[in-house]
Amino acid sequence: MKPTTLSHLRQWKQEQRKFATITAYDASFAQLFEEQGIKVLLVGDSLGMTLQGHDSTLPVTVADVAYHTRAVRRGAPASLLLADLPFMSYATPELACQSAAEVMRAGANMVKIEGGSWLCETVKMLVERAVPVCGHLGLTPQSVNVFGGYKVQGRDELAAKQLLIDAQNLELAGMQLLVLECVPTELARQVTEALSIPVIGIGAGNATDGQILVMHDALGITGGHTPKFAKNFLAQGGDIRGAVQLYIREVEQGIYPDEAHSFN
Repeated sequence: MKPTTLSHLRQWKQEQRKFATITAYDASFAQLFEEQGIKVLLVGDSLGMTLQGHDSTLPVTVADVAYHTRAVRRGAPASLLLADLPFMSYATPELACQSAAEVMRAGANMVKIEGGSWLCETVKMLVERAVPVCGHLGLTPQSVNVFGGYKVQGRDELAAKQLLIDAQNLELAGMQLLVLECVPTELARQVTEALSIPVIGIGAGNATDGQILVMHDALGITGGHTPKFAKNFLAQGGDIRGAVQLYIREVEQGIYPDEAHSFN
């Protein structure tokens, strides 16, 4: 199987070909996802909640992410593999470089960082040092204490305008991929159309170039509160492989997320 690269994602955007991505944390699930046709995987700091049992992503360390990145890479050698840089591991450009080096050596192809225009210098420094960067705007879980909870972002005109400005600034700084989380569908559409790089949505409607879900949400293994955008594909797919195939089909055909799984 030929490796998936950022060039493929850019080509898919130009062709308006939607693509599905998912989080992975171990070799077995990573292998299953790759075999079913998912080309892009994320080792998310969501592991702090899904695997470690914390109530936020904040306790996760770079060592945690690197450990799971090594496992996922072994299971999915051909996937484009993103890895989150955890809370406070990129507070300065220099610290970001150290953290990125650790997860890239573990097998990541790209790092993901949360935040707006204040990260432009960091993005520029990472890209100049051969580290591709995926941005993350909207609901950024590492900022849960600033937001006062997990709330939809960009609903008023000022916030929406600032998010678009941040996205454009980060692209100019060298960002090559963007995740938009929990923003209104129309705002996600505007950002996707304004950027030349691919945009992946989660709770951002179906106008983005791709979609991502935490694997536990896609398989109905959510404990406690289930996000509005989450869909249990296992309930319809029959088994895990069928659920993953259904997820891919619904994303590629623009069926998921529908209005019930989006924000207006």
